[in-house]
Amino acid sequence: MTTATAAPEAPTPAGPVAGGNALAGTRTLIRFALRRDRIRLPVWILALLLGTLMTANSFRTLYSEPQDRANAVRSMDSPAGLAMSGPRHYLDDYTFGSMLGHQMIGFTAVLVGLMSVLVVTRHTRAEEETGRAELVRSTVVGRHAHLAAALSVAALANLALALLLTFGLAGLGLEGIDTEGSLLYGSGHAAVGLVFAAVAAVTAQFTAHTRGASGMALAVIGVAYVLRAAGDSGENAALSWLSPIGWVQRSYPYVDNRWWPLLLCPVLAAACAAAGFVLSTRRDVGAGLRPGKLGRPTASDALATPVGFALRLHRGMLVGFGTGLFLMGAMYGSILGDAEDMLEGIDEIQEALDRIGGSGVAESFASMVMVVLTVVAAVYVVMAALRPRSEETAGRAEPLLATGLSRTRWVGGHLAVAMGGGTFVLLLAGLGFGIAGAASTGDTGLLPDLVGAAVAYAPALWVTVGVAVVLFGWFPRASQAAWIVPVYAFVVGYLGPILQFPDWTNNLSPFGHVPRLPAADMNWTPLLLLSLVAAGLVWLGLAGFRRRDLETK
Repeated sequence: MTTATAAPEAPTPAGPVAGGNALAGTRTLIRFALRRDRIRLPVWILALLLGTLMTANSFRTLYSEPQDRANAVRSMDSPAGLAMSGPRHYLDDYTFGSMLGHQMIGFTAVLVGLMSVLVVTRHTRAEEETGRAELVRSTVVGRHAHLAAALSVAALANLALALLLTFGLAGLGLEGIDTEGSLLYGSGHAAVGLVFAAVAAVTAQFTAHTRGASGMALAVIGVAYVLRAAGDSGENAALSWLSPIGWVQRSYPYVDNRWWPLLLCPVLAAACAAAGFVLSTRRDVGAGLRPGKLGRPTASDALATPVGFALRLHRGMLVGFGTGLFLMGAMYGSILGDAEDMLEGIDEIQEALDRIGGSGVAESFASMVMVVLTVVAAVYVVMAALRPRSEETAGRAEPLLATGLSRTRWVGGHLAVAMGGGTFVLLLAGLGFGIAGAASTGDTGLLPDLVGAAVAYAPALWVTVGVAVVLFGWFPRASQAAWIVPVYAFVVGYLGPILQFPDWTNNLSPFGHVPRLPAADMNWTPLLLLSLVAAGLVWLGLAGFRRRDLETK
């Protein structure tokens, strides 16, 4: 059964579009985009808001005494600590406000950038890739209307986040978090979000594919983060000034409250947006400025198999996540040797590490960090497991399944790549964590221990894939609910021990049944049970997919 998504009704312009109104229909497209994102954007904004407010409020208990804050300063004042947080200037007067700016801006700026990039590519390049943009532009809609609407929606989302952060933080009543600093803190997030939205407006012009446009923009975010980290941790602080994230951090909310560094963000955003509009006039609708590579005269034998074809589709994302997790593991491993000094005097975290167990702080801290690495790997497996849904709704699955390829073999190829790829990126995360951790602690035995600790989470990833397949097979329109699994795993697995959640909350997550290696002893029974559960869920999801009709938007 084929269902269609109606295109927005274009407004009747005051004059003919041929008269040169390139922005005709922009307001209607803005309303249409907001209607389509009526759930997606509020979830993003509320998640960023609540995460920030919960973190700020936790400082009240984590650093209640001046000695606790002094210990935190001592632990953060190292190249590794500054690379993971921000400039040293925040440490001069480490109030709750300066803690928030120091520890959170670098992290949340990446998430805000991710939100902005996905908004812009979803309403520009994705519309062209599916053919909807060409249909809409055949009416009285200007050539720049789609891009202008996408940037406007991204700007509205960032403005809403800025306002909520301002009022939310100012209303906490925490020492050192005042209204002026909160306004600057919120404005900084909106400013960096505008920059990366404009970057996505440029990358959307170069490639004909949504994933490629998003990937290039996300690579820019990654480079910005690395430049910021390198500048904050080394002697050459000028590197941080090459990054929009560094500009926001150097506005020093709650410390100096400097507004002028934020002015660089709208200047760069305006330049990138203007470049995006200009470049969009130099290509056809649905095409990219970068020409597609010529393929081989004949396809390889691997492409004739479901697994080989799926691997070809997933390889860019697999390489990106593998590289990112290896570097992320290495980053955490570089501070493993300083973990005991960094966490000294922070009672709540010490208690959480004591509950995890282990022969030392390094092992307990490694077990806690492993949850973060695993959740990032879970993001990959959810994206990979939901790829069949994207192929189905885009209409690309129907021609394939019209051949001799069965539904089970087609979905099975994607699932094999999702489950095998998830295990592979876990291995790379453990390898990066182990190499850097062994170097920072001088204990070479940590390398195999941390690699094994990472791979032990593979069955939990397979269960996550199984949940996604069940939703895809039986409730395809609710497939996005699979994202609940990694989000819940992070909240109860990483924040739960610190905030002292009840034990039963952790048992609801598949990741909560994995032994917390290397601090805990190995136990094969839960891993075998998780593998059986994963197999059952995959079988159930495939059974549902075989019984339902295809849906094409």
